[in-house]
Amino acid sequence: MAGHSQFKNIMHRKGRQDAVRSKLFSKLSKEITVAAKMGMPDPDMNPRLRLAVNNARSQSMPKDNIQRAINKANTTDGENYEDIRYEGYGPGGVAVIVEALTDNRNRTASNVRTIFGKSGGTLGETGSVSFMFERVGEITYPLEAGDADTIMEAAIDAGADDVESSEEEHVIYCAFEQIGEVSKALEAVLGEASSVKPLWKPNSDTPVNADKGASLMRLLAALEDDDDVQNVYTNVKMSDEDIAKISEG
Repeated sequence: MAGHSQFKNIMHRKGRQDAVRSKLFSKLSKEITVAAKMGMPDPDMNPRLRLAVNNARSQSMPKDNIQRAINKANTTDGENYEDIRYEGYGPGGVAVIVEALTDNRNRTASNVRTIFGKSGGTLGETGSVSFMFERVGEITYPLEAGDADTIMEAAIDAGADDVESSEEEHVIYCAFEQIGEVSKALEAVLGEASSVKPLWKPNSDTPVNADKGASLMRLLAALEDDDDVQNVYTNVKMSDEDIAKISEG
């Protein structure tokens, strides 16, 4: 996870910020629309929509864009999307999980398979790598929310399972089924979180060197550039030295 997070930072620095932001807003809008279609169009009555809206806000997505995405769920001519998960291995044997929202299953499967193949990876069957991950909720707070002890105490009281505090932020993990309850309890004590989202957290890491890491980054970048792909998770682990080599390359 840490390695993947650093990969994303490298990709964003190397890409045009406006293009990256535009694609991010497009994916956030799609998730909001799908969430609103699957339940009530009111975030207070729809947990998935509430998460989608909160994440859009954390990325500074304008309120008008968020409301348009919600309103789009009520249009009869809107696309019907379905959730699909792909699993496979990237360069160096790194496990990769891809979450997509698509209105054309065949197109998305073909695109994802091609990306894996061109990047030296292998697309597997559903379940081929997900057993190496745990489905959890991730709640992120900025450093100014409190020191590590304060965050830990609040997390324990809220029913969270783990906390990772770094020089950049506090990340709190909880059971996927309790993400709404835990995030609400934390908000009452710490205020609004930077982000609240479900994710696939690896149970173990796969170490790779700079050479394999560079190939993996190309795979991740190509996947995240695909319009149908919403999220990508890996269990990659790299040394700071090797990540620095990729960043400079």
